[in-house]
Amino acid sequence: MNKEIVLQDLGLRDYKATWDFQERLFQEILDIKIKNRRENAGLVTPNYFLLVEHPHVFTLGKSGDARNLLVSEKELETKNASFYKINRGGDITYHGPGQIVGYPILDLENFFTDIHKYLRLLEEMVILTLADYGLQAERSPGETGVWFDVGTPFARKICALGVRASRWVTMHGFAFNVNADLGYFDLMIPCGIKDKAVTSLNVELGKASIDQAEVKQKLLGHFTQLFEAQFKEQPLDSLVQ
Repeated sequence: MNKEIVLQDLGLRDYKATWDFQERLFQEILDIKIKNRRENAGLVTPNYFLLVEHPHVFTLGKSGDARNLLVSEKELETKNASFYKINRGGDITYHGPGQIVGYPILDLENFFTDIHKYLRLLEEMVILTLADYGLQAERSPGETGVWFDVGTPFARKICALGVRASRWVTMHGFAFNVNADLGYFDLMIPCGIKDKAVTSLNVELGKASIDQAEVKQKLLGHFTQLFEAQFKEQPLDSLVQ
């Protein structure tokens, strides 16, 4: 078992370029696993965790309904936003500046083989981080992600989740609104869930802006505890071609 995770903060980066990068790392791990099973090679599989902030983009999961995007792709262009149909689970979601996006690309056989547990631990990471700011967040039964005031007319989502897994290797991940422009969420039905709002950490705290570097450190600290893992930072040039 390898519980060391290579950590990279990619900064502000195009969605498609990051998706391609994820796919390359994802396939690298799969190739090692396939070789191990075919040749009993005894190779150790790596794990990666990418942090990133994207320019305005809407993504639709493989089981999503395109009607949940409420404007045309041409109208998105006027708002400097792009749109992609992608290979994760879930419906439509938005990424943009002021949002912390995390892509753990893990071989879960290094940790545990349970996708349900994996999703719940990602949610718990965010719930614990919000608790650090004095906020009580929770899960919504039957819906992934992290919410406030579940079961009330004021229910609102602060973090969305959507993952893909093959042979216990994961990709895609979570999108946590920290200083997000919530106006962009009006252009879609978030995650295909009607009549529920979306929020951001700065709104919940009544502040103009929150230190995103501090939030990242809190997230990563909780992640290492929940997954009993350790991070290793690696120079960007050695990962990104």
